[in-house]
Amino acid sequence: MLALLALAGCGSVQPLRESFRATTPHERYAESLREAGLEGTALGRDWNAAAERALDAPHPAPLPFREAGYFPAEEPHAVGYRFRAARGQRFTAQVELEGAAPPRVFLDLFEVPQDTARPPTRVMSADTTSLTLTWEPRQDTEYLLRLQPELLRAGRYAVTIRSQAALAFPVDGRDSRAIGSRFGAARDGGRREHHGVDIFAPRGTPVLASAAGTVTRVDETPRGGRVVWVRDSERGLSLYYAHLDSQAVQPGARVQPGDTLGTVGNTGNARTTPPHLHFGIYRRGEGPLDPYPYVHPVRSPLPPPAADTAGLGRWARVAARETPLLSQPAQGTATARVLPRHTLLRPMGTSGSWHRVLLPDGTSGYVAIRSVEPVSRPIRRTTVATGVALRDGPMPAAAMIDTLRAGTSVTVLARFADFLLVEGTGGRQGWITE
Repeated sequence: MLALLALAGCGSVQPLRESFRATTPHERYAESLREAGLEGTALGRDWNAAAERALDAPHPAPLPFREAGYFPAEEPHAVGYRFRAARGQRFTAQVELEGAAPPRVFLDLFEVPQDTARPPTRVMSADTTSLTLTWEPRQDTEYLLRLQPELLRAGRYAVTIRSQAALAFPVDGRDSRAIGSRFGAARDGGRREHHGVDIFAPRGTPVLASAAGTVTRVDETPRGGRVVWVRDSERGLSLYYAHLDSQAVQPGARVQPGDTLGTVGNTGNARTTPPHLHFGIYRRGEGPLDPYPYVHPVRSPLPPPAADTAGLGRWARVAARETPLLSQPAQGTATARVLPRHTLLRPMGTSGSWHRVLLPDGTSGYVAIRSVEPVSRPIRRTTVATGVALRDGPMPAAAMIDTLRAGTSVTVLARFADFLLVEGTGGRQGWITE
């Protein structure tokens, strides 16, 4: 059974569907921890710290983005994704939770301010009870999407972030490949700029409403020829259709996306050019906007679903002689470090052919799935020459859980820095210095 969630924006984003709450689900859960006396405990502090780390060190999410991930139960966890959003696109973020009784998950969308000294601004929130919502940015900006489960609950999830053109294409049977002149192109020998896009099509091709709205003006002007204006009140936009051969609506008419407003022509100052629609977008206080991102479809395919998520959350190791730990799930991106063979790591997410992994020291990054193997198969057996401390982590300050006497035989499972992960005859695991 899958539980479906999605996000929508507010504030600097334009919500298409929105619910208003005094506080966010994440804030209400944090308040419940305070009321239960858990805020001052190590568990409560770690939960709040995990929420902050997800915002301070988010993972890049090149759109369209899909990742299968895992929330561990033994320690508080949160994950953040950072992505860029362009005005004119409609964005959707969805999370699917596996299992009949998945954990409660809190989702928060933050806008990243241009002033890096300022913290991210929360613009909307949701949890497992929310409906599917979408949002449209009013300006080009970056966002952070944070996912965090309730305490002491494990679970697997799949997150998808994608975008699409906010408006329907205004010429029947055409798409953005029919645009022959872009916004900002010089006109009249450079004395003015082109405040729209020209979409070329045969004379008589239907011109369609790009959004639901009200026809505010049907006119004929020297420059635009036969024109139709439609007010898109949901987005606060005025949509301009010019050089029409014919007009099929009257002022005051309500239209829906796909309704015919007229037909393609070359009236007005376009009489010497082939038939085309001049399509413009205006917003009060801003003037003309570039229509291209509003009508250009996103053609990049969504990465395929993860083929195997069974290993998520389980400790594994580097199988290759050495493998780069990358900053993003793509070849050619920056290398954070090079991991030697048999380095211990924990796959926490899978996107395409990449694992998002967590190292024992808290470092995270991406490695190719093919370069990872489980730790179940021993690397070798070794005998401890002198007494050595068995610790619960690969660092000198880690707690000592036992002392291995000289002559003790152990199985080596993995390594990290100057430590080896070993297993004794009774199945007890721990770290010893190499």
